[in-house]
Amino acid sequence: DPIRSNAEVHGIVLAGGSAFGLAAADGLMQWLHEHGVGLCTAFGLIPIVPSAVIFDLTIGDASARADASRGYEAASCSTDHESSEGNVGVGTGATVGKWAGIDHQMKGGVGTCSVRVGDLVVGALVVVNSVGDVMDEQGNVLAGSWNKIKQSLTAKDAPYRPMGIRESFEGTNTTLMICACNAHLSKTDLYKVAERMHNGMARAIMPAHTSWDGDVTFALSSGTVSADVDTVAHLASLMTTQAIQRAVRAAKELHGCPDASIIH
Repeated sequence: DPIRSNAEVHGIVLAGGSAFGLAAADGLMQWLHEHGVGLCTAFGLIPIVPSAVIFDLTIGDASARADASRGYEAASCSTDHESSEGNVGVGTGATVGKWAGIDHQMKGGVGTCSVRVGDLVVGALVVVNSVGDVMDEQGNVLAGSWNKIKQSLTAKDAPYRPMGIRESFEGTNTTLMICACNAHLSKTDLYKVAERMHNGMARAIMPAHTSWDGDVTFALSSGTVSADVDTVAHLASLMTTQAIQRAVRAAKELHGCPDASIIH
């Protein structure tokens, strides 16, 4: 929020397990505190860790949840190497294409994508757990609601998607998105970047922003590279679209929930 006084963020937690998964932030905060990272106050360091979770209890054991120990472990294993995608971490239980009902859902997951333009680097990391289908670059269904003969329930020329059993949707769908860049941007600039990331989501997910989706964007800047905010926002939007598509391409069947390969 650009009107709030604090401008520091020391880590972000994205976790499964619904609200229970918020406990993972305690572990990251502990790790950061032990390593001397946090907001300097008169009473000591306080790590600032925004967090968001997905509802993934429809796949596997609903009692398997991220907790503080998992958050600490994830921080301890952090690396600057290439990130894994698909069924990893918070993406393990993510699903998409639930507009026709839970029985027609398909595997979602984690995806990443980044771009370099001169000295500017803009990257996106997403967790795709949506009501809607994920669309490919040509506007065809990449992953989404499917029928028992392994076909997509929606053709390119028939985009209308009547919602299925609505009671099963409520509180169970969230697409989480992070953009990080090395530009020198203000909090107001980053607010604009976070807004524009939703454009990227709307290109990749159909339908997007339904009454049953709780979508969240985070935008971070850690650098000193001079860049126009609209350039950063546009690149963030493009990287968001591609990261969503990469997430479902990398996802694999889990506990009977199929991946995108069954309709291709």
